[in-house]
Amino acid sequence: MADRGLARKVLETEAAAILALVDRLDASFDCAVQLLRQCKGRVIVTGMGKSGIICRKIAATLTSTGTPALFLHPAEAMHGDLGVVQGDDVVIALSNSGETEELLRLLETIRRLGARLIAITGRQPSTLGQAADVALDCSVAEEACPMNLAPTASTTAALAIGDALAMTLLVEKGFREEDFANLHPGGKIGKRLMRVEQLMHGGEQRPMVALDTPMADVMAEMSRKSFGMTCVVDAEDRLIGVITDGDLRRHMLAAQRGAGGSLLDRRAADIMTRNPVTITRSTLAVEALRLMEERKITSIIVVDDDRRVQGVVHLHDLWRTQLF
Repeated sequence: MADRGLARKVLETEAAAILALVDRLDASFDCAVQLLRQCKGRVIVTGMGKSGIICRKIAATLTSTGTPALFLHPAEAMHGDLGVVQGDDVVIALSNSGETEELLRLLETIRRLGARLIAITGRQPSTLGQAADVALDCSVAEEACPMNLAPTASTTAALAIGDALAMTLLVEKGFREEDFANLHPGGKIGKRLMRVEQLMHGGEQRPMVALDTPMADVMAEMSRKSFGMTCVVDAEDRLIGVITDGDLRRHMLAAQRGAGGSLLDRRAADIMTRNPVTITRSTLAVEALRLMEERKITSIIVVDDDRRVQGVVHLHDLWRTQLF
């Protein structure tokens, strides 16, 4: 049987390592965030061994949240790859000891180029910590390894500091869901952040009638396009109103009760509902879904800035993308 007691100890040790970082968030952290925010070039993240793996994750998180970043292998840097570092870059160097030989070899070049340096280290008084513009304290009381050797709690803490930097930077830059959608077009996230222009039915698929269209032709258009509705537009395709299956039923029932003439004697302008709910092409699919659920409608109209009809999104289109 697995030693669940040891497993519990590992998780508790790593959790404690992260919690210990909370009280160390001071002016140095603020300075690191500002260096990253003001960076005119790219963020270069570098570290050896297990720290290097954490660096790759930090670089990926920064890049996916609006801050261009890349991983630089310190050993490869000394054999030509150091050329990626430019004077307007910010280098984040990760080393628990702060004395990793391969990293220390980079310091002279980083300083000569004028790039700024942020150190994430378990020893702020180390060579790396002293050479950095900002040194973030990532020390841990102990590793989760029973021998206190394998990097475990220290790498977890470093990863958490990287996430804290990236998320704080995200907010500082005003990074929005729309920006996230642009950088994540695929997978489950991409589906959740898909824009309606990718789903809408445009062109000849748009259900549209003019204000003076007879009701027989209105119903024919609704049947042909199969959205359970049609847009009512002016001569320049600007949206004036909407006619839905529900509108037809209500007017037919009213006619049966003697409240008005036959439905077929009317025109689109007589039946339509003015000022229907609309969205733009750049609206997120999840927002369109929220509006449709809130208003209890099955179709929503996409318009441009002049209220010209661009297309229609049906609830079934959103179901097919598996947004739910």
